[in-house]
Amino acid sequence: MSVFLQQLPALMGVVIGALGSYVAVVRGDRMRFRREQTARWEERRLAVYADYAQSVKKTVTVTYRVAAGLGNDPHPDPLTLEEARPLLAEATTGRDPSGEALIMLGSRAVVDRARAWVVTAMEMERFVREGHRDPERWRALLERQRAGREGYYAAVRDDLGLPPGHSARWPLPEAEPVTPQR
Repeated sequence: MSVFLQQLPALMGVVIGALGSYVAVVRGDRMRFRREQTARWEERRLAVYADYAQSVKKTVTVTYRVAAGLGNDPHPDPLTLEEARPLLAEATTGRDPSGEALIMLGSRAVVDRARAWVVTAMEMERFVREGHRDPERWRALLERQRAGREGYYAAVRDDLGLPPGHSARWPLPEAEPVTPQR
């Protein structure tokens, strides 16, 4: 028994070392799992944020083209409202599911900025659907849309911890009067 008592401290050291090793490995695995899970969610949020931006941009692009047909915008590929109706409907239909995903996964700040941007895009759509020929009012809507998009992207970058990006604001040519297509 005296040999056992002499070896007891060494045995306890081995047991304590094994337990310590086990705890360190388990904690390390948990931390790695959390980091990987966070990275996966950030990738998913980025995909949702990008999908939503593309869906809103589809509406905006079609309204640019219709506004050009009305003489409000210098877009090089004007459309009549009749030609644009199915494109606007498709853009709206595509925007709804991406908006739901955004609400589900997006931060409150991003969702609020997305709403501000899409409300302006919807106002642009209403403007062209009503057939307005008012380049000044159109430019004001464009400015609000650009500010809304910039605010959305800034909120996305902030939410994902990304550095500030380009504002995407550059000078555009002035709208020249265009004879409406019939």
